[in-house]
Amino acid sequence: MADIKVPVFSESVSEGTLLTWHKKPGDTVKRGEVLAEIETDKVVLEVTALQDGVLVSIAKQEGDTVLSEETLGVVGDAGSAPAPAADAAPAPAAVPAATTAPADAGHEATRRDDLSPAVRKVVVENGLNPAQIPATGPKGNITKADALGAVGQQVSQPAAQAAVAVPAGARPEQRVPMTRIRQRISERLKDVQNTAAILTTFNEVNMQPAMDLRKKYQDQFVTKHGVKLGFMSLFVRAATEALKAFPVVNASVDGKDIIYHGFYDIGIAVASDRGLVVPILRDTDQMSLAGIEKAIGGFAQKAKAGKLTLEDMSGGTFSITNGGTFGSMMSTPIINAPQSAILGMHNIIERPIAQNGQVVIAPMMYIALSYDHRIIDGKEAVQFLVTIKNLLEDPARMLLEL
Repeated sequence: MADIKVPVFSESVSEGTLLTWHKKPGDTVKRGEVLAEIETDKVVLEVTALQDGVLVSIAKQEGDTVLSEETLGVVGDAGSAPAPAADAAPAPAAVPAATTAPADAGHEATRRDDLSPAVRKVVVENGLNPAQIPATGPKGNITKADALGAVGQQVSQPAAQAAVAVPAGARPEQRVPMTRIRQRISERLKDVQNTAAILTTFNEVNMQPAMDLRKKYQDQFVTKHGVKLGFMSLFVRAATEALKAFPVVNASVDGKDIIYHGFYDIGIAVASDRGLVVPILRDTDQMSLAGIEKAIGGFAQKAKAGKLTLEDMSGGTFSITNGGTFGSMMSTPIINAPQSAILGMHNIIERPIAQNGQVVIAPMMYIALSYDHRIIDGKEAVQFLVTIKNLLEDPARMLLEL
């Protein structure tokens, strides 16, 4: 027999929630196979089998709070019998087939590997059948929005069918508990607003030179590096050069001290089904454009699959968020504490500008820098943003380190 243990949490994580069991008592398991998933306030951790055998019993149910190294269940040899019936949940009374279908759907959800943890949680908790949910994901997968939409239909359909029980014009509501990660995001955002003196400065960038550079070398770049040249790598490189010129923007506050970091670890905000996550590109001053693009692509895939680790998201001295991918024209991003500044990218829109005494149409982007005014003065913030603007409007200077 071998106990199934909760993984050791980091010092900043005190507890987690058992999100999903992928096996039930009596199921055969193989060494390295994922048995369960635990959601902390930062990541979703996978609990794997340490030996071949049978899941004999489970000590924690989905939704239970679990602590570091706590026992979740027991795996025994192939001949081991599952736990006695007394340890299991009581068998439900006989009900019509239509009523038992959601439970079957929940079991199906726990076995499907194409569902993200957030989607699986919605499906299981609401007794949805994944096969009946229209999928709108890029690869035909079910997104969290698809699952929540199915929940809304599940709520509204009975109301429409039971006109006597629900008055016409009724407006149904659904109360859904925040996930641990959403709770943590809420706490951190509110804490930084209560602590830092946040101010935002804006500028605009003519993206035509960067677009020309990308168009001219894209095919060669892909052939050599196996990845496309995007705008994000140019922004990361420009931000790194600007951080070198203005070290206080790369600093952080610790009590009454200012910590100046001699390295450049830039967080890239990535949207996922479970909320906004910020994995870290480390030592960006030593990374090539291709290396940056590959790292960002890898983070995006891991975020979509719920595979980001605590190490992926720990630390960071500066952050970049790109609201332009969703059509945002302008915003005031919130600092990712304990960092002191964050750069916001936005949508590229063709509009008239004055250039060399002429009115021309150019692809323009508004950029924003939110910063902690306790340690960063307006002059430094403005000059930092102007540096990024100048580098992007003349990429050769950046690549030649001029």
